[in-house]
Amino acid sequence: MSRFNQVGIDRLIRLDWLIKTSSLILSGNDEKNLKDILCNELQGYFRSNNTKIRGSLDKTITILLKVWEKPPKELVYLNKTGLELLTIVNSKYHIALHWGMLMSVYPFWGNVAYQFGKLLKLQDTINASNIQRRLREIYGERETVSRRVRYVLRSFIDWGVITESGEKGVYKQGNCYNIQNPNLLVWMAEALLMSKASGSASMQEIMNNPAYFPFQMMSMPSEKIISLAPRIEIIHHGLNDTLLTIKK
Repeated sequence: MSRFNQVGIDRLIRLDWLIKTSSLILSGNDEKNLKDILCNELQGYFRSNNTKIRGSLDKTITILLKVWEKPPKELVYLNKTGLELLTIVNSKYHIALHWGMLMSVYPFWGNVAYQFGKLLKLQDTINASNIQRRLREIYGERETVSRRVRYVLRSFIDWGVITESGEKGVYKQGNCYNIQNPNLLVWMAEALLMSKASGSASMQEIMNNPAYFPFQMMSMPSEKIISLAPRIEIIHHGLNDTLLTIKK
């Protein structure tokens, strides 16, 4: 099944766990070492640390490794450049790299974010039931969809990008990050394109996409993005319709 059709995220994903995973990779650890270290460091969060069966710890580590160690083959370049940016971008903005990479590997994450961000443009507080309803329209009327939306929203709380309003199941905007680094902006643009089945979007859609609701992205001319992103190209449709797309 295509990653675009999979619900994928079926558990809480803490930002600190992704930070730890990427840090271990950048330190040169191989996959076996990664698994061993993550098992030791994360097992306190789970009731069972038995990885001989597919328990919560083991499944969580699988997600972490799929994001930063073994992404789908079409995301290898995005992964590689993302890891490089983690070594040069101010650590305050690393959250954007983890967000973009997770969204690309698991588009369900981006779809939940998109619906949350879309509603956020209209109102200050968001009811989880509205997000769940919209995601069921996309992925089907399954209880698993509603449950997994809850996992993603709980993850958003852990990341600090949304907060609880005081009313059960109602959330509001949390921390927001002003992204101005051109190389990071270009990478985020590519991550968004890779999270879409079409692989393309208008410049306006990229810079103001609700899926990036925790980030304020500095405007950049499409030509500037092209000059910094060898895998992105411009497609012109008429005089005013310009799309950015991933090169085939």
